[in-house]
Amino acid sequence: MPKDLYRVRTDDGETVLASIPAQTRRVSVKFIPGDRVTVEVSAYDPSRGRIRVE
Repeated sequence: MPKDLYRVRTDDGETVLASIPAQTRRVSVKFIPGDRVTVEVSAYDPSRGRIRVE
């Protein structure tokens, strides 16, 4: 899996391949298994999304 892609399991059991926005990559945020994140799912491909970091 590339460095900026993560497999995220949603609350309803679906698996989404999610990336980190470029602005967040510059801050060097690290995720570990078990972290809870917010994912914005793509309207065109529901199996892909973007991790939202507040």
